[in-house]
Amino acid sequence: MVIVIFRSRLRPDAGPDYAATAARMVALAQATPGFVSYRHYEADDGERVTIAEFDSEQAVRAWREHPEHREAQRRGREEWYAWYRITTCTPLRDADFPP
Repeated sequence: MVIVIFRSRLRPDAGPDYAATAARMVALAQATPGFVSYRHYEADDGERVTIAEFDSEQAVRAWREHPEHREAQRRGREEWYAWYRITTCTPLRDADFPP
């Protein structure tokens, strides 16, 4: 499993089309072969965190390089995000309760 953690803050002037594009990106990620799960959270201070799980590095690469996603990345840097950080990792340990 590969986990992508996307932390961000939107610009105050992020356009109204951001939400529609974000929803489209979630749909594209979910349609990517190897997609496992997606969660999104927002803190009271405006920081946003998205956690996406994929079954392989190849699946993450396919998602990262998808043409619509590449365009959304460009627009994110130019129009929507004041700041972001992407961390891609593999779990050292994974446990469920109850098993």
